[in-house]
Amino acid sequence: MDLHLPSSSSSSPSKPLPTPDAGATLVLQSKGTWWHAGCHLTTAIVGPTILTLPYALRGLGWGLGLVLLSVMAAVTFYAYLLMSRVLEHCEREGRRHIRFRELAADVLGSGWMLYFVVCIQGAINTGIGIGTILLAADCLQIMYSAASPNGPLKLYHFIIIVTVVLIIFSQLPSFHSLRYINLASLLMIIGYSVVVVAGCLNAGSSKNAPPRKYSLDSSKSNRSFNAFTSISILASIFGNGILPEIQATVAPPVAGKMLKALLLCYSVIFVTFYPVAISGYWVFGNEVNSNVLQSLMPDSGPSLAPTLLLGLAVIFILLQLVAIGLVYSQVAYEIMEKNSADVNQGTFSKRNLIPRIILRTLYMIFCGFVAVMLPFFGDVIAVVGAIGFIPLDFILPMLLYNMAIKPPTRSVMFLLNMFIMVVFTGVGIMGAFSSIRKLVLDANEFSLFSDNVVN
Repeated sequence: MDLHLPSSSSSSPSKPLPTPDAGATLVLQSKGTWWHAGCHLTTAIVGPTILTLPYALRGLGWGLGLVLLSVMAAVTFYAYLLMSRVLEHCEREGRRHIRFRELAADVLGSGWMLYFVVCIQGAINTGIGIGTILLAADCLQIMYSAASPNGPLKLYHFIIIVTVVLIIFSQLPSFHSLRYINLASLLMIIGYSVVVVAGCLNAGSSKNAPPRKYSLDSSKSNRSFNAFTSISILASIFGNGILPEIQATVAPPVAGKMLKALLLCYSVIFVTFYPVAISGYWVFGNEVNSNVLQSLMPDSGPSLAPTLLLGLAVIFILLQLVAIGLVYSQVAYEIMEKNSADVNQGTFSKRNLIPRIILRTLYMIFCGFVAVMLPFFGDVIAVVGAIGFIPLDFILPMLLYNMAIKPPTRSVMFLLNMFIMVVFTGVGIMGAFSSIRKLVLDANEFSLFSDNVVN
């Protein structure tokens, strides 16, 4: 398949680049290298959601589960590479895009696409911000409960602590400022993956090892529903939704750098996704929890792995969640700076610093308040993820490539892109249905301002 762009001589005449606005100049600074972008991508894609991979295999079985895990990896790598090529193509034609929403509106020639992407991106990014606060607070509560089982601190105390930490780090002015935080995040990912795999292997060889059953549900309808739920989980785990904003942080010329960034990211995916999925499903089989750590730390009976080992995993997860919250806040910060900052004044000038501190603090306070109020937000964001990640990561990249690069309509690439769009439109619909169903089934556990996170 030819992924090469048309040569510059065949493209339309260059147009002058628009004057950068404050959001572009101050937040999406183009100073990074390919490995900076690789760290940003890895933090955006690889997170604690990988601990649900054994549960995803539970609904598919060994063979189909591992095949579909590989298919999702291949499709998303392909989709992100296509989007990068589209961005490079537009820049060569004098239309550099640093925002997903503007790229979609330009290529598809429809103003409403800008608002569609803004709404979907905003819902996903804010939802992930709220979710990371909630999960990080849950990690703190787990460690606190282990150290002081009858202690007075409640979930909302830990949410406040995490929110304050994020408020402090959110004052880092640009996406590029997060490069070393995201490098540390990459190391945390590898760290807790190794710890979880070691815990699973220890559990599998211990005398308390659970019985292993790998058979699928006997009911055909339940088996089909479980399979679609698992496919939806796999699709959401590979979600990103901010690749144009990440590519915007790379110093020109960009050509070839995003491919290296993607290879770095997917190398981390390979060494973390497969070991966690295989070891977790091998040990617990059909009885695996939606979070394999919870299977290693059952509510009743002894822990199936050393407590210190599991505590280390929780610490690594907690630290990485802070990085994820910062990465997915950048789109909101870029919108804020675009409308509030003065591009002609310095990043740390009083004119730009004061609005930045106020607006970013208010944004994080909002996310923290929603986390306190809705500790069942994970079920809500699952619906948003199914509705949002599928269009942004599995449909729009192929559509944008077909519209911008215009491969022949009977070419393998054009037909493959159309096939992927059709298949994942169906996956998105089924994923949304299964997520809404889970939301309804869990509704009796929901309680505003509860002290427990609904898993």
